[in-house]
Amino acid sequence: MAEPVESGSEAAARGENPARIRVIACGMIAREVLAVNDQLGFDHIDLKCLPAEYHHHPQKIAPAMERAIAEARAEGFEHIYAGYGDCGTGGALDRVLEKYGVERIAGPHCFSFYFGNRAFAESDDDFMTTFFITDFLARQFDAFMVKPLGLDRHPELKEMYFSNYTRALYLAQTRDPELERKAREAAAYLGLQYEYRYTGYGDLAPALAGLADPAA
Repeated sequence: MAEPVESGSEAAARGENPARIRVIACGMIAREVLAVNDQLGFDHIDLKCLPAEYHHHPQKIAPAMERAIAEARAEGFEHIYAGYGDCGTGGALDRVLEKYGVERIAGPHCFSFYFGNRAFAESDDDFMTTFFITDFLARQFDAFMVKPLGLDRHPELKEMYFSNYTRALYLAQTRDPELERKAREAAAYLGLQYEYRYTGYGDLAPALAGLADPAA
């Protein structure tokens, strides 16, 4: 199980109900957002997920986010938060969020904010040859990586897609032996050296804790 997170909610301490907030997040972190919300005891977070497959098509993220923000506004949500890093959009996502005055979790991608953005940025490792695995990817490796990339039909593509990687680093959000087994199998399948690091929810936890009272 992941370590507990304290919210420090001033609104809760005052016995008030914080304003409802729509979190528009990548489907790759949906389970983790819900888990952190549960630990925080939040019931004012409304989660809307964009398809996890946009990880393979980052050019789709910013337009989809703009549509999701418009839908949230139409549904009456004044407070909106983006559960995304830049995620390969090259700044396009931030331009959309700035247009609508919406904040997002800091960091270039979920691997960074799980690792801890500061620690990731200051690490001596440049991670250029690292293939990251999260709980989501360990759980969904076949459905999310193998089949969409056609590796099951054309195994020779593994060399094309992964020849520049030397290791697979599992950033584990939970202490789950079954997921670790799957992560090891994924690394072996790709022919990569396996490494493990338990991160918990990293910077995602304090980011969501900061939504305790968005009106403050």
